[in-house]
Amino acid sequence: MSEFRLAFPACVVAGKHRLTAEDIVLLRKHAFPEGIRTSQDVVAMLALNNSCPEKCTEWNAFFVEQVAGFIVHYTYPQGSLDEINVAWIMRMFTTDGIVNSALELELILHVMEISADVPGELRALALDQLRLAITDGIGGYKLSRAVKHKNITRQDVDFAMRIFRSIAADGVIAVSPPEYGVLHQIEQATLPGANHPHWAGIMAAVTLRDRPEPPRSRWLRIIDEESVTEAAVA
Repeated sequence: MSEFRLAFPACVVAGKHRLTAEDIVLLRKHAFPEGIRTSQDVVAMLALNNSCPEKCTEWNAFFVEQVAGFIVHYTYPQGSLDEINVAWIMRMFTTDGIVNSALELELILHVMEISADVPGELRALALDQLRLAITDGIGGYKLSRAVKHKNITRQDVDFAMRIFRSIAADGVIAVSPPEYGVLHQIEQATLPGANHPHWAGIMAAVTLRDRPEPPRSRWLRIIDEESVTEAAVA
């Protein structure tokens, strides 16, 4: 059984029905005076996000900026990501490969945007949320998708290009095998003639990288305590 407990004032805020802008000021001042700096801080943020049914608009920006900043700038390798970061992100923000909410998907996208290097596995995870929305009607992206059509819309094109923006250059999108596989699963699940015309441009630009990404490993992991993860989703 997890021993994780929210400290004051987070414990008081977590007991409220609506999280307000005033609560965020209180959290910034007393709960996270230096910002999000530890994995336990992330768990506290997740607990707050999951416990308050209603939230002010300021919460989304606070959650995304603070947690993404911790992942990219306060964990090794600072300023970038490696396969251990990706495994931790999947462990904290997904269930069986499904991103749990639209806000947590936005967090993952922002992590990718502010990181100098993003493993292909994370881009594949984000892209797979589009596939899940189309084929199964589930996941964080489905919750923010404007339509339920089983074809690629302009919103879907913009979502895909947000994922690929950092690796798109000179009309070429060089992807890893996991990303390539997800793209073709999406192709097989949709009718080319019904997809937004810009999707064909993306597929024409996609090429499989000649060389795989170099292996990256390190001894110290960000987090390895299951109890903390369990507390985040309790």
